Amino acid sequence: MRIAIAYILAAFFLFLAVYFYWQKNEAESRLTIADNKVAETSRKVEQQEEEKDSLEQMVMPPDTMEQVPPGGAAFVDELGSLSQSDIQKLQRKGLRNPEVDLMNDLNRKQGQLIPEKGTMGGTMTIRDSRILNDRYALAYYEDGHNGGYLILKYEVNNGNITWNVVDSSKL
Repeated sequence: MRIAIAYILAAFFLFLAVYFYWQKNEAESRLTIADNKVAETSRKVEQQEEEKDSLEQMVMPPDTMEQVPPGGAAFVDELGSLSQSDIQKLQRKGLRNPEVDLMNDLNRKQGQLIPEKGTMGGTMTIRDSRILNDRYALAYYEDGHNGGYLILKYEVNNGNITWNVVDSSKL
């Protein structure tokens, strides 16, 4: 009888050892899968950050991104003049006076495009904007206390203009 109890206990402990070994392997397998997903997500985030950084470098030099424009928000005068070919493209798409039509439409829709709300009773408003080419525009917005820049992409179809915010940067 004692030998039977010893065999039963040995079998029980052997079963427990096998069971816990199997659970350990299962947990390690799940951990490896989770690690792979985290690594893939990290790669995607890094790629998006690199794309964003490269776009910021194309628009403005990095050293000016964090500086508040002195005495207002005036862009360099040479920036934002449509070329003759851009004007012709936009006219073919239905705009009579492309630069004026785009600026007016941007001012009408600015409340939907500015990602920040005004503080201390201020209202966020676009103070200066430039149409860069036949697809992109740059705008400076502020409420008197806080401000930032917007990079906007626009499309024109039969004289109708739709705006999308590509990137925004707070000052």
